Amino acid sequence: MTISKDFRFPVSASWQDDQVTRVTASVLETIDVAVPPEFNGPGGHWSPEHLLVASAASCFAVTLVAVAKRRGIPIISLTVSGTGHVGHRDDGRTGFVAIELTPRIKTEPEFVAAAERGALAADAVCLVTAALDVPVHVAPVVTAVEPVAV
Repeated sequence: MTISKDFRFPVSASWQDDQVTRVTASVLETIDVAVPPEFNGPGGHWSPEHLLVASAASCFAVTLVAVAKRRGIPIISLTVSGTGHVGHRDDGRTGFVAIELTPRIKTEPEFVAAAERGALAADAVCLVTAALDVPVHVAPVVTAVEPVAV
């Protein structure tokens, strides 16, 4: 017998004015989202494009931390830089053509290789990037913390 979990993440977006929409979700901060300046928007707000890339980067980060915890890999620090590339797709439409994620991971010297493998594992199981119909390229940069001199 298989137990299937079904999770839901309801949000609401309501138009505020010309190019701004307010996004809400129960018990979370409300954010205003606007058309980016690249598409003649006002700027000064998160755009849907920024949110998509941020979703991919943050999903990868929390997934990597979970993988590292399960594998006993100490993460001293982690930042994930993300860049979304928008251009003309093969179908003739303008849209995301790629997302690049660069996780910068610091760990203890004996865990560098394990952290690199963990990053590849996290890339394979991140729910957000798996849901996208665009290539997501992950290029981990793993460094060891310097040993403390005694």
